Amino acid sequence: MRQAFKADALLLIAAGIWGTTFVAQRAGMSFVEPFGFNAARFFLGAVILFPIAIRHPLQATLPQTLRAGIALGLILFTGAGLQQIGMVYTTAGKAGFITGLYVILVPLAGLFLGMRVGRYAWSGAILATLGLYFLSVRKDLVFAPGDLFVLVSAVFWAIHILLVGRIASRHNVFHLAALQFAFCALLSAAAAAATETTSLNHLEKAVVPILYSGIFSAAIAFTLQIHAQKHTPEIHAAIIFSLEAVFAVLAGWAILGETLTSRELFGAALMAACWSPNWAQKKPEQARPGFPLIMQA
Repeated sequence: MRQAFKADALLLIAAGIWGTTFVAQRAGMSFVEPFGFNAARFFLGAVILFPIAIRHPLQATLPQTLRAGIALGLILFTGAGLQQIGMVYTTAGKAGFITGLYVILVPLAGLFLGMRVGRYAWSGAILATLGLYFLSVRKDLVFAPGDLFVLVSAVFWAIHILLVGRIASRHNVFHLAALQFAFCALLSAAAAAATETTSLNHLEKAVVPILYSGIFSAAIAFTLQIHAQKHTPEIHAAIIFSLEAVFAVLAGWAILGETLTSRELFGAALMAACWSPNWAQKKPEQARPGFPLIMQA
C-alpha cells in the first residue's frame, strides 16, 4: 500500500509539472515554431539524463531497451508535435480538455488490448472526463482548426501511457527516459529542418520556456512517470495524469492572472474527487498474450 501511495504521489507531481508547462509551451511558441521548440526541450532533457543513465550498469537487455526507447521516442515525437501544432490554432483551455481525453481513451484502448477494466476504473475515468469538460470547455465552444491536431495527439498520449505501463518494469528508468528523449529530439530536429525556420536568436528569446519545459516537463516529469508506472495500473495513472488540466488552470490564474469561474471550480472539484484507492487495480507483472509485440518490448 505504501508503494502504491508513493507511486500516486510521483504521478501527481508529474501531472502538476505538465499542467504548468502549458504556460511555458504557449510562451515559447511566440518565438519558436512547434518542432523547433520540442527539439530543444527534449534535447535538453536527454542531456540532463544521459550522465545519470551511464552511471547505472548497462543491463543484458540493452537491445530491448534500445528498441523500447525508440518506440517511446517515436510516440512522444508524434504526440508532442501534434499537440504543439494544435496549440498554435486553439485556446489553452480547449487544448487542455482535448489532451486530457486520454483519461477515457486509455481504458477504451485497454479493452481492445485485452486488459481488465473494473467498474471503479470506469467510474474514475468518466468522472475525470466530466470534470475536464466543466473545467475547460465554455459555452461558446467552437471547433477550431487546431482541435483536430490536439485530439489526435491525445490518442498518442494514451498509447504512450499504455506502452510505459507494459514495459517500464523490465528496463532501467534512466536508460529508457534518456533514450526516448534523444530519439524524440532527433526526429523533432529533422522535422524542424524540413518544415520550419528556426534561428539561434529565436531560441535565445525562448530560453526560459525551453529551460522549464526541458528540465521539469521532460527530464523530471517523464522520468517520474516511468518510475511510478512500474507500480500502478495504466488506467489509474491516466486518471491522475488528467489532473494536469486542473494545474494548468491554476497556473493560468496564478501566473497569467486569468479568472476562475464557478463552472471551472466545479470541474476542478469533480476532478479532485475522481481519485480513489479502490480504482487502482493490482499491477500486472507481465503483458497478456495477444498484446502487440512492441507492447512487450
